[in-house]
Amino acid sequence: MEHLEVPVPAGVHAGLPSRPAWLPSWTLLTGAYASLFALYQGHVNQKLLLDGDTFSHVATGQWILRHLAVPLQDPFSHSMPGAPWTAQEWLSQVVLAAAHDAAGWDGVIAVTALCFGTSIALLTRALLRNVEPLRALLFSFVALLMVAGHLLARPHIVAMPLLVAWMVGIFHARDLRRAPSPWLLPVMWVWANAHGGFTLGIAVAAFLAVEAVLEAPGARGRRQVALSWGAFLLAAVGCASLTPNGPAGFLFTWQVLAEDAYALDRVAEWASPNFHQYQALELWLLGGLALVLHQGLRLPALRLVLLLGFVHLALKHLRSIELLGLISPLIVAGPFGAQWRQASPTPGRPARADALLARLAQPAGIWAAAVAAVVVAGASAALARARPVQLPLSAAPVGALKAVKEAGIAGPVFNSYAWGGFLIYSGIPDFIDGRSDLFRDQFIRQYADAADLATSDALPSLLEKYAISWTIFPVGQPAVAALDRMPGWRRVYADSTAVVHARDERQGNQP
Repeated sequence: MEHLEVPVPAGVHAGLPSRPAWLPSWTLLTGAYASLFALYQGHVNQKLLLDGDTFSHVATGQWILRHLAVPLQDPFSHSMPGAPWTAQEWLSQVVLAAAHDAAGWDGVIAVTALCFGTSIALLTRALLRNVEPLRALLFSFVALLMVAGHLLARPHIVAMPLLVAWMVGIFHARDLRRAPSPWLLPVMWVWANAHGGFTLGIAVAAFLAVEAVLEAPGARGRRQVALSWGAFLLAAVGCASLTPNGPAGFLFTWQVLAEDAYALDRVAEWASPNFHQYQALELWLLGGLALVLHQGLRLPALRLVLLLGFVHLALKHLRSIELLGLISPLIVAGPFGAQWRQASPTPGRPARADALLARLAQPAGIWAAAVAAVVVAGASAALARARPVQLPLSAAPVGALKAVKEAGIAGPVFNSYAWGGFLIYSGIPDFIDGRSDLFRDQFIRQYADAADLATSDALPSLLEKYAISWTIFPVGQPAVAALDRMPGWRRVYADSTAVVHARDERQGNQP
């Protein structure tokens, strides 16, 4: 098989003097900056725990650590006890639970920041292979902004270094005109146990395999490329199937994206971006358009198809914006880098600014890395002391559950979808939570019809069907006003966020 080295920007990897141990690198600096940014978002802006699913992820990880097993049936809800459930993110959940048990929510924030910083550092290092440092830094900064909107203490951030490492590896293999390294296979194995997004990694690898076959010279070359990439893909699928649930993770992606359309429409992160508000995606779209029109950059046809596919996903789903931010630089870096070098007035010689920036393109010195680690760890400890994490009422109705406990209210609950995770974390079997793969469309529609009063009998029927003893919903939920008027129910707690109703035993309506 043909092996061709891709030209790299002058001065990035060669021709530089030996590095002092104290000299940092752009990889180190961007990674440290991203970690500090995440710590700031978590402690100062208090944004990393805004999603209620974080609490159920921690609770699941704690369950796994207690039982030394991965649940294959639902252990948390009262509405579907024992129903088949694939905990495909179990490894990330264990990481979050271990951090929580060791250092509370400050530990969860710290782990999230570390994973985010590592992801941006890996991306920066990969980009420096193909483009000048200034452009690599620009791509990395835009990627940071595009992930920031979905920067939460959840498994997708814990697994993000694996996503970036995998994508870097397969795109680098294409740059070198060879099949990906077998060393990527353990990455896929860990990724498949950490997050359901591993299927995207296999899909992109398959796309690049097709590109490699079509670009290979001659029938013999295409056959050799097909065999080498095909063997890698088969091995990757095999590694991805080595989970407690076997190959069930592949079915999860199909189920979420193709079968459960109703749930997909109701979950905020699966909605399309609202461009009436700030969206980093708009910056990417306008900046990319300006770059291409101004500099006349071109992409090979298949790379363009791949890029447009990620643009489509980002326009369709908010949570896909981060994928576009992280993967699009890898899609364009090779072709754009080659065109930028050819357009340089002095090919082979970097511009003066790039020559200065290139000094930090090599790996960091050991003392610089140590200082960066101390700075990030120190910032984490200082912020944890000065600005400890406060659980957001929008995701964690602490006061309401305290009132429920003090009032001695027990029995099955009918709860807000957004608060199911916190109920699980608090040890209360919930009615519904963010595990749409467990509850599926029909059940979620039943919940929504009752909570939103879609029909006059939806709420009363559900309360009787599941023998509901109490409810907890946000103040503005239509079900709250209905329960205020419903015979046999009384309001027992209310604050600015949550309202709790319970069966009125005085009227003999206890089921």
